Amino acid sequence: MDFIWNLGSFVIALGILVAVHEYGHFWVARKNGVKVERFSVGFGKTIFKRKDRYGTEFVLALIPLGGFVKMLDDRVDDVKPQDKDKTFNSKSVYQRIAIIGAGPFANFAFAIFAFYLMFLIGVPSIKPVVGSVMKDSIAAQAKLPDNVEIVEVAGHETLDWQDVNLALVGQIGNDSIEIKAKEADSQYIRRYLLDTKQWTFSPSEESSLTSLGITPYRPKVYNQLAHIAKDSPADIAGFKVDDKLIAINGESIQASWKHFSDRIKLFPNEQVVVTIERNQVTQELIVTPSLKQVAGKKVGYLGVAPKFDSWPKEYQIEISYGIVDSLGQSVKRTWDLVTLSFNMIGKLITGDVSVKNLSGPIAIAQGAGNSAGYGLVYFLGFLALISINLGIINLLPLPVLDGGHLLYYVIEILTGKPVPEKIQEIGFKFGAIALLGLMSLALFNDLSRL
Repeated sequence: MDFIWNLGSFVIALGILVAVHEYGHFWVARKNGVKVERFSVGFGKTIFKRKDRYGTEFVLALIPLGGFVKMLDDRVDDVKPQDKDKTFNSKSVYQRIAIIGAGPFANFAFAIFAFYLMFLIGVPSIKPVVGSVMKDSIAAQAKLPDNVEIVEVAGHETLDWQDVNLALVGQIGNDSIEIKAKEADSQYIRRYLLDTKQWTFSPSEESSLTSLGITPYRPKVYNQLAHIAKDSPADIAGFKVDDKLIAINGESIQASWKHFSDRIKLFPNEQVVVTIERNQVTQELIVTPSLKQVAGKKVGYLGVAPKFDSWPKEYQIEISYGIVDSLGQSVKRTWDLVTLSFNMIGKLITGDVSVKNLSGPIAIAQGAGNSAGYGLVYFLGFLALISINLGIINLLPLPVLDGGHLLYYVIEILTGKPVPEKIQEIGFKFGAIALLGLMSLALFNDLSRL
C-alpha cells in the first residue's frame, strides 16, 4: 500500500509540474505566433488525446516522466509556404529566448502560487527550541546552551526547524556559522559563532542539526507502548498497548525510550527476550525484530510507538499570513530556495557536498507520498520545492535542456549569427550523455538508500 500511495502521489505531483512547465512554453509560443502541433504530458502510448480549434493536439501519455511541446519548425518539418511565419525558427532570437525561458519561469511562478496557498491556509509547526547540546560538539564549543530558541541562522530569520535546517544546509562549506538565540521567556538575543571548518555533514545519513550536536526539544517520551502496528513483529509476539518496557535479553532499558530503540536495532532477524510489565505483573515476550534498511544500515524493527507528553502550547505555532502578506512571503520563500539550490549545485561542483546526496525519482516518490499523507498544506510545500528544482534543472547549460538552448541563443546574440547546426548536434549528444549520467547517479543513490 505504501508503494501504491507513493506511486500515485508521485504521478499526480509530476503530472502537475510537467503540465505547468510545458504550459509556460506553450502559452508564450502562442503569444508569439508560433504554431504548436502537440502538447504532451508524459511519453509513450497515448491515453487521452484532444485537438483544439488551432490544430494543437493535447495528449496525456502512459509514462509520466516528462513532457514536451512540439512547435512547427521548418528545419525538421515540411512547412507550407503560408505557415512559414508560424515556425519557431522564424522568430527573433529574443522571442525564442522568451519561449524557451517560459518553461522554468512557469515552474517558479507555480512555486510562488503553491506557497501562497500554503501560507493562506496556515502551516502548523514548532518553534526551534534547543533541547540539548551534545558534549564536545561544534555547538557545544560555541557555548550554545540548552533550552534556547534559535531566532536567526546566518542572517536568515528562523520561525521553525525547517527554517533552521534550510539555513544551515546553505552554509555547508563555510568556515563559520552565526546563530542567534534567546531564552524562551526573554527578548534578549545572544550571538553564537559556530566554527565549521571541520564540519562533516551527509544529508542522506543525518540532519544538519545532529551533525552540529544540536538536539531539538521534544516532549518527554515514556517506556510505555501507545501504538502497535498491525501484523508487526510486536503484534505477532503479543505486545499490547500500555505495556511497560523493562529489559532486553536481561539488560535493563528503563533509562529511556531511545535506549530501548537503539537496542532493538541491533537485532534484525534475531530472536530477543523483552521483559515487560503488564497490569503490575512482570513477564517475558519472545520477539524477532524484522530487518529494515535505514541510511544504508541493517537495523531491527519492532513496529511500536511510545507514549509521550503533548507539546507545550507556547512551543506550538501556525505560520500563516493575510492575503497580501502571503504573496510577499511566498516570493521570499521561492527566492530563498532558488538561491539555495544554485548554491548547492556550486557546492556539488566544488566537492563541498557529496554527489551521494543527489536524489532521483524514487526519493521524489517517497517525498510525494509522505507529504500527501501529512495533508494538503504539506503537499503544497512539496510541490513548490520540486517545482523550483525542476525549473533550476532545466536552466542548467546542457544543450538537451532549456538552459542549453538559452546558451546557444546568448551566443547568437553575441556573435550575430546562430550556432552552426553541426556544433549544436554535438552539444545535444554531449548534453544527453551528461544528463543520463546524472540521472543514473541519482537513481543509484535512491536504490542504495532503499
